[in-house]
Amino acid sequence: MATKNKNFKHILLFLAPAIILYIIYFIYPLGFVMVTSLTDWDGISPMKFNGIKNYIVLFSDGTFLHALRNNVLWALSLGFIQIPLAATMALILARKPKGWKTFRTMYFLPNVISQVALAMMWLAIYNADHGLLNNLLVAIGRGDSATNWLGNMDTAFAAVIIQQVFYIGYFMIVILASRMNIPTSYYEAAEIDGASIAQQEWAITLPMLKDILITTITLALAFGIRHFESTYLMTNGGPAHATDVLGILLYRNLGALQYGEGNAIGTTLILFGGATIVLIRHLLQNIGQKED
Repeated sequence: MATKNKNFKHILLFLAPAIILYIIYFIYPLGFVMVTSLTDWDGISPMKFNGIKNYIVLFSDGTFLHALRNNVLWALSLGFIQIPLAATMALILARKPKGWKTFRTMYFLPNVISQVALAMMWLAIYNADHGLLNNLLVAIGRGDSATNWLGNMDTAFAAVIIQQVFYIGYFMIVILASRMNIPTSYYEAAEIDGASIAQQEWAITLPMLKDILITTITLALAFGIRHFESTYLMTNGGPAHATDVLGILLYRNLGALQYGEGNAIGTTLILFGGATIVLIRHLLQNIGQKED
């Protein structure tokens, strides 16, 4: 018993720096945000407690509800479009076709480029005044040279999602690394038994990659829920709030010194994001167990 207590003290002492930093840089800020979300505060004057008034105002605001919906669509798009695309490319490259290393580098390259630079590039592509996309569509006789992709409420949201969802390099590398760790003997045995490549991937690869696929989907959902940069740079939430997300609303409120309402948005984002990720991860794990 004395040995266990001694070991516990040593373990606690070893973990103390990390625990202290975690409390200072995560637990305390999180608690501060949640507490101030229940106040009327401009960051300068004394805080005035107002209960859940900020939340009542938010959930009766159509702009906030629309932004919340957009966050859901962002999360689902990255989780269930970007990840399947990344997984498909990883499985193709794992077969080591000619030039596979070059393609691997090309797909990962956007991940080392600033989001600001990428957003500016897409602004040029979507430019209504003879942008690259409009010129291409005109060249094939399928479009108008003056289509305003980011200024039209019918196309703006799809346009900002499309420019993000095809950046599959990060998740492709993660999945590819796991795929390369699967012993080749499994595939050799399946090939001897007459299994096609598609059958091998379905019966061998996907079950063995189940955990990493769930993890990458979870990460993609988290990235989608906290999305901010590219949409802010490309549309600032416009036109007419069509592309607003909670991060942009939070930024606007903090810029207007509405810290109470802004932190209410932040708290909603944290709680909603956490609940969504836990729920979807639970569903995916259950599907995997049923298939097992």
